[in-house]
Amino acid sequence: MGFNYLIEAVGGVGCFQIIFIIFSLLSTTMSACQIFVQNFSAHVTAHHCHLPFLSNETRRVNLTHKDFLKAFIPVGANQQLERCFRFTTPQWGLLTTNDTEVNRTEAVREPCSDGWTYDTSLFSSTIVSEWDLVCNLQDLRQLSQSVFMAGVLLGAIVFGRLADRFGRRALIILSYLQMSVAGTCAAFLPSFILYCSFRFLTGMAFSGLHLSSISLILEWMPIRGRTMAVSLPGQGFPLGQLLVAGVAYGIRDWRWLQFAVSAPFYLIFLLSWFIPESARWLILNDRTPEAINNLRKVARINGKQEESQKLTVELIETHMKEASSMTPSTSFLDLVRTPGIRRISCCLMFLWFSTSLGFYALAMDLQNFGLSLFLVQVCFGTFDIFATQASISAMDFFGRRLSLSFSLLIAGLLIIANIFVPQEMHMVRTALATTGKGCFASAFSILFTFSGELYPTVIRQTGLGFLSMIARAGAILAPLIHMIANYVSFLPPVIFSASAIMAGLTAYTLLETRNSTLLDTVEEVEIRVKGKPLPEVEAVPLTQKNGTILPQTV
Repeated sequence: MGFNYLIEAVGGVGCFQIIFIIFSLLSTTMSACQIFVQNFSAHVTAHHCHLPFLSNETRRVNLTHKDFLKAFIPVGANQQLERCFRFTTPQWGLLTTNDTEVNRTEAVREPCSDGWTYDTSLFSSTIVSEWDLVCNLQDLRQLSQSVFMAGVLLGAIVFGRLADRFGRRALIILSYLQMSVAGTCAAFLPSFILYCSFRFLTGMAFSGLHLSSISLILEWMPIRGRTMAVSLPGQGFPLGQLLVAGVAYGIRDWRWLQFAVSAPFYLIFLLSWFIPESARWLILNDRTPEAINNLRKVARINGKQEESQKLTVELIETHMKEASSMTPSTSFLDLVRTPGIRRISCCLMFLWFSTSLGFYALAMDLQNFGLSLFLVQVCFGTFDIFATQASISAMDFFGRRLSLSFSLLIAGLLIIANIFVPQEMHMVRTALATTGKGCFASAFSILFTFSGELYPTVIRQTGLGFLSMIARAGAILAPLIHMIANYVSFLPPVIFSASAIMAGLTAYTLLETRNSTLLDTVEEVEIRVKGKPLPEVEAVPLTQKNGTILPQTV
């Protein structure tokens, strides 16, 4: 518990903390682009069967392009050209009659055997047009995004445990390097399988850098700045949605778009070498001298040059007497080993799963709202900024528990309300979906802060990694649930809504952590869960004695 006083002694919320938060915001914004880029790089443009003889036949019979397509391509129930079939023989009679019976005659149709022709007015190239992910291969488009999310899931498992064992800084540096290399390679690979493989690696890197950054922010911040410090980098997700929409508007080729959102990570990778390791983690791993060096470095950056020279091993032991004997765990069993931690873990698992399920159900379904792809993405991103900003104030004013519960309940109700809005009312449906997704974004922002505060330092990274894994399971499941709409149209939104409402009720059963000290050991959490008072360390100024900072006696 005493580490908070050491942080205050070296500047509290100072220049170092502000710089690190800005850096985390930048990296989160760029990494969010990797999640949402496929809304554009995998966009399904209008297409129909390719007719290799089209140009010659058009000149020979002196027909317009539109009339020739009418003779060779069936028209569906929505009066749009069929995307997966063509007539086996030209139906010239359709040019002189409005009879559509021939369009409904399955016997005269055949699947596209010469590929497809794509509308390039919106995007010159996408992974769909590049590898013909349409018709019987249309599920591969969703698979590519699920593969990315599977990478995020595995990254949460692997990097979460490694960060508790080898440190936050090492995993952040590794994740930035992997993100830059894998993202760039994905832009220029020749096959869909290789593209998915490197998108998988990109997803793993996303988990590593995001989770380690959250832990570092929590562990370098005093109590008074923790809510703002963890929530502000979360603004990178809506900012990333806006940024990728702007980049995609200017770059209409999917390969250069993928490269554009990956290349900046080379610079971020170089800058990440200047990030100091968590002093709290170093102390818990019996590396106190390194912790002192990092505390001194932070003190100098914060303008506490004199105080930085007074930090000693004795001072660290004074403030971290209980926690210094604890070694951070890398086992997921520690998340369920004791009753208090087990209860927290079970509740948080359901909360992260439900929030992720609803968030990605809306975020990756832009084409179904009937408006411009860019407009919907901008609406989503803009309202997410407002929602996450509101969550910061709500957490401080109402507390974490009530704010999280309210966000999820409202999101669930808005999803179910959209069932009763007619499909042609595009603006209303988009407005409801935008507000609902904003509530999920707010819930995510609260969950990152709330979860980091509920878990102690010894298992914080392992806990966040495990919860991120559960969240990615929800992200992977969301597109699969959407497929149920082909059979029962109202069932997917009912599932998403019910999950969010149940999660909102579950959130209210957790302990409130507003203005609470960040705990270091499992034992402290168990004491707090039982409602007993924790051993107090006097929160008093530090004074000098024989050149050493010591707690002032009362």
